[in-house]
Amino acid sequence: MSPVRICSRTACKAPAVFTLTYVYRDSTAVLGPLATYAEPHCYDLCAEHSERLTAPMGWELVRLPVETETEPSADDLEALADAVREAARPAGAPGAEPVGQGTEVGRRGHLRVLRSEPAGTQPVQE
Repeated sequence: MSPVRICSRTACKAPAVFTLTYVYRDSTAVLGPLATYAEPHCYDLCAEHSERLTAPMGWELVRLPVETETEPSADDLEALADAVREAARPAGAPGAEPVGQGTEVGRRGHLRVLRSEPAGTQPVQE
C-alpha cells in the first residue's frame, strides 16, 4: 500500500485529493483528480486549498470533473475475478482458451466479453 500523499502547500498536513498542473504554453492551470504518481512539476492539493485556488492573472483555470463513483460495480468485480481465474489457469488445462481466439460479443468500458470459436472454424463477420 502506498503512503498517503499530503497537500503541497507549506505547513498543510491534510491528505491530497487533487493534482494541479500548469500548461505554460497555453497559460492554463489544470486542477484534476489526484494523479496516480507524484510528479516533480505537479502540485498535490487538499480539498480546502483546491477550493480556494485561483489562477495567475491572465491565466485560465480549468477544473476537471472528479468521478464520484469510488466503489467498483458488481459487474466490474465479477469481470475482474473471472479474468484472474482465467489467468491462473494453466495453458493446457481443460477449458483454457488459446490467446487471441474468440469473437467479441460485448463490451463494458475497457472489459470485453469473448465467445470461443470451435477449433478449425472461422469467426462470423457481422
